[in-house]
Amino acid sequence: MTKVRRVERIVALTKMLMDMPGHLFSLGHFSNLFSTAKSTLSEDMVTIKQSMQEFGLGTVQTVSGASGGVKYVPYPSEERINHMLTQMAKQLSDPDRIIPGGFLYMSDILFTPELMMQAGEIFRARFSSVTPDYVMTVETKGIPLAFSTARAFGLPLVIVRQGSKVTEGPSVSINYVTGSTKRIQTMSLPRRALPSGSKVLVIDDFMKAGGTAQGMIDLANEVGAQVVGTGVLIATIEPEKKLIEDYLALLMLHDVGQHTKMIDIRPVL
Repeated sequence: MTKVRRVERIVALTKMLMDMPGHLFSLGHFSNLFSTAKSTLSEDMVTIKQSMQEFGLGTVQTVSGASGGVKYVPYPSEERINHMLTQMAKQLSDPDRIIPGGFLYMSDILFTPELMMQAGEIFRARFSSVTPDYVMTVETKGIPLAFSTARAFGLPLVIVRQGSKVTEGPSVSINYVTGSTKRIQTMSLPRRALPSGSKVLVIDDFMKAGGTAQGMIDLANEVGAQVVGTGVLIATIEPEKKLIEDYLALLMLHDVGQHTKMIDIRPVL
């Protein structure tokens, strides 16, 4: 490989780190790749870390020891988080999103990669104190959000099915009661998807009464996993008492006025 200038090396290193959040790269890997001394690469990492922190993009963590290295951790600044959530709330406040029955159309938001990447990084920052092994969601609309959150953590995603699929092998199923409609439904998880003893972060797109989230928690407990946190993109202000008490919402939906054509949705800052 031809000699690489420092600026070129830093650009390449930044790209590699940010493409794989949470992945631990050894300095030896980069040393071989760029034919550069580890001491020089350590200086590069300091520069990259300082730039990321200055612009509120995250940080580079160093793990010491023989099996150590460096990894990128998405950690947007509170200023960036406030801006992203305020803009998302503004988009969702469009009266044209009101659906008969007092519902809110949000599929376009949920399936916009840029927005879900941002939300996933916010969850990474807000859940920085927990160390899950897996991110869990239920099919289907919550998948892009949960996938982006899993990527931000550098973790695998586990998807709970509404029903069971023969192609996924033996499964564990539970019945749960939806919090809003009080209907009994079934959700299932392949036995091999979530090892016993795993720590799980539950992520979903919307919460009204919390029945679906509680179902996922019960299902995780059923297979011997521990839920260490629950995050939702949007939660409704009513009912105030939900089936789960400990959850984190990025946006709070206060009202959808079918007659007034007003949507009151606010960032949780």
